[in-house]
Amino acid sequence: MIINKHKVFISYHHANDQGYKESLLNWNKDNNNDIFIDASVDTGDIDENLPDHIIRQKIRDEYLRDSTVTILLVGTETKNRKHIDWEIFSSMFDGQINKKSGVLVIQLPSTGCNTYTAAHGEEEKSALYPEVDSWISITKKSDYENRYPYLPQRIIDNLLKSDVKVSVANWHTITASPDKLKLVIDLTFKGKESCNYDLSQQMKRANS
Repeated sequence: MIINKHKVFISYHHANDQGYKESLLNWNKDNNNDIFIDASVDTGDIDENLPDHIIRQKIRDEYLRDSTVTILLVGTETKNRKHIDWEIFSSMFDGQINKKSGVLVIQLPSTGCNTYTAAHGEEEKSALYPEVDSWISITKKSDYENRYPYLPQRIIDNLLKSDVKVSVANWHTITASPDKLKLVIDLTFKGKESCNYDLSQQMKRANS
C-alpha cells in the first residue's frame, strides 16, 4: 500500500522538548525524508497584544500555511504554554485561505504516561497496538484528565467530541518504525475533514 507524505507542523515547548523535535526531524531525514514533509516554523515573534482573531489568522495563514497535519509533542510543561495553545487553536481553525489540519498528539517520555487513544479505527489499532485485544471508551472529562494529566485542555475538550478524531500515542510506540508514524500521519490527514473541532475555549493569554 502506498501512503502519501503530508506537510506536518510540529508544535512543542522549545525550552524543554527541542531535543525530541530534532530527533523526529533527524529520524525523518535518516529515512530519506519519506515519513513527512517538515513545515514547522517558529511562531514566537507574534505580537502578543494583537486581538485573538488576528493572532489565529496570522498563525493559520503565515506560519502553518499549507501544512495539513499538526503533531503536538507533549511534555510536562506543554499545557501551560500560550504559544502552543495558539498553535493548536490555529491548527483546528478552518480559515478562508488555509483550512483546518488534523491533529496528532505524541506524549513524550518525560510525562511518564503510557496510555493512548486510537481515534482512527481498526487500521490504527492493528498497526500500532497489535497486542491489545480489548478497548474501552471514555466519555467523562475527569477520566480524560486523570488519564492524560499533561495534555492541554483544548485537546481534552476535543477528545470528548464524537465528531473529532485526535489520536494520542506515546513516543516509543510511534517511533518504533517509520511505517507506524507515516501511517498515523496519513490517517490523521484523512480524518481532518470530518473533524468538527471544539474551539469554544478562549485562547491563552499568559503562560500558567
